[in-house]
Amino acid sequence: MKKRTELLSFPNPSRSYDSARHCVCFWGYDNSREISFSVDDVTLAKLNPDMGMGEIALLAAFDRSRERILGLAKHLYTGGPQNRYVIHE
Repeated sequence: MKKRTELLSFPNPSRSYDSARHCVCFWGYDNSREISFSVDDVTLAKLNPDMGMGEIALLAAFDRSRERILGLAKHLYTGGPQNRYVIHE
């Protein structure tokens, strides 16, 4: 049997900035089940110390750190009924 993290994939490169929650949101899939992830601006700043402010800067910081963030998401993911995860570095 595969580990849950091996079942989690990120085929959709879409991401969006949520100004109310100060985070970038993205989605993974466990088979056909969509799992929501978010990474807050504080974590993005830790990963990208020279990042600017605002939506464009945060999305660019996410893009620069995408592989690391996806690794953190896979590590955080446990499967089961939960379908929303927040990444904190």
